[in-house]
Amino acid sequence: DIPESVMPMTISWLGNSSVATVPTLLDMVMRGKMNGHNISSGDNLVLTSVGAGMNINSIIYRMP
Repeated sequence: DIPESVMPMTISWLGNSSVATVPTLLDMVMRGKMNGHNISSGDNLVLTSVGAGMNINSIIYRMP
């Protein structure tokens, strides 16, 4: 089991979406679809994913 409020994850119900995981998760958090997770001005975001075929995606971003 994944502990509550550690980090948002989607693999259990969206499957492995490979490098599309990062923009999908960011969109879902920003639209309030990930209960217990939100993004505010000044927050630092670190998002990463690893997909099939070793596709790797990551972003570090400070919200304006």
